[in-house]
Amino acid sequence: MIFFIVLTLYIIVGIFIIIRLLLNGIRPTNTLAWMLAIFTIPVGGIFLYLMLGRNRRKNKLFTLRHTPKVASYIKKALQHHVPITKEEYSEHQKLISLITKNSYFAPCSGNDVQLLKNGDVTFKAIFEALNEAQDFIHFEYYIFEEGELTRNLFELFQDKIQHGVKIRIIYDGIGSLSLSKRYIKKLQNIGVEIYRFLPIRFGKFLTSINYRNHRKIIVVDNKIAFTGGINVSDKYVKGDPHLGIWHDMHLQLKGPVVHSLQTIFALDWYFITNKDDIFDTAYFSHYPKIGESTVQIVHSGPDSDFSATQQLFFSMINEAHDYVYITNPYIIPGESILESLQVAALSGVDVRLLLSESSDSEIVRWCVRSYFERLLHAGVKIYLFPEGFLHSKTIVADDTVSSVGTTNLDIRSFEQNYEVNAVIYDDSFALALKNDFLSDCSKSIQLNYNTFVKRPWQDKLKEGVAKIFSPVL
Repeated sequence: MIFFIVLTLYIIVGIFIIIRLLLNGIRPTNTLAWMLAIFTIPVGGIFLYLMLGRNRRKNKLFTLRHTPKVASYIKKALQHHVPITKEEYSEHQKLISLITKNSYFAPCSGNDVQLLKNGDVTFKAIFEALNEAQDFIHFEYYIFEEGELTRNLFELFQDKIQHGVKIRIIYDGIGSLSLSKRYIKKLQNIGVEIYRFLPIRFGKFLTSINYRNHRKIIVVDNKIAFTGGINVSDKYVKGDPHLGIWHDMHLQLKGPVVHSLQTIFALDWYFITNKDDIFDTAYFSHYPKIGESTVQIVHSGPDSDFSATQQLFFSMINEAHDYVYITNPYIIPGESILESLQVAALSGVDVRLLLSESSDSEIVRWCVRSYFERLLHAGVKIYLFPEGFLHSKTIVADDTVSSVGTTNLDIRSFEQNYEVNAVIYDDSFALALKNDFLSDCSKSIQLNYNTFVKRPWQDKLKEGVAKIFSPVL
């Protein structure tokens, strides 16, 4: 009798979920997959759906991001944002319009953009900027991992707090899971405001575990900002025992674009703390034009109406005439990006992908490789970087437009993570990024289609099994 009641309740819940899937209008293949999971995996199918399958864009779970107070702040923030004229961006008008509608930031000119390659260069620039701080430091990272870097940061923060600098830190509840309570308490004791983004808590586990803040943002005094792929971890300067040095790209930004990154940090801060002091107009500073680069910030998350970062990559690939070069450690593209890469290559565009030969996850490694055969067959050139672990997330096209940021080419980044990228409309910057890409390719192993298709069947089986998990990797 009890079994019959439980079975009946399970079927009712399952039917309710299927109705929600149909009402939300997700892809038929996804609907079918979740139907099979729910009715073939007892209990576990429903739990998997609750963690991984719900459409946040339809459900609008994170309503705190859409309050009148938030809308008012965004309106005020944009009033202090001076965009460029249409005449200045005619070459990339479609891309710029797309990003503006998705992320509400128009491009702004007069910025100084410095490309920072690898940890030593990046953290040198970051510490120099932090040492110059006089008013505030805003710090937002996916991985905040204890080690020599965090010890040095603590000493710097301690000195800055004593000199009246206000320090706010956001770290992700999963990415920084190893961050000890002792270290957090030390920061709090010296006056640092530090909060976790969507911490793992009983009762909210199913609604938050799969939605992470993957952004890396530093803003200092409204004068200088940093973003890119590098986390706060010693593996970027010392390496780790298994992969060696982690190679990555970061950006140092000065000028009006700093305001865009400050706005994103403020919205994230309000979302997790419900403190609106960061919306104070004192943070709407004057941003002088001090460089020649035009930059536009694109950001997205599971609460966005559209996947802005996915559409960024899609648009850049489709608009490329001569070449598009992509460096990314996690290329699990999904059908739309996969199709755009194939169409571009088949149309005569020089499409190249640069990835790390090694990986920090075996299942991700095999899943990434499961797409290689189709890409190579279409004419996409694939290079595997053999030194350490290549973690950069960059794209450059036609010597005119580039993007450096936090977004991976996978479904998790496009649909489930909070991400941020800087799009740079600058020929000289694009050329520098292109040359760096080609330099890394010269050190890498280029795959050959005819050789790759003859790989062992065991490898093909591993790829097939790993590909099943592509929506959640």
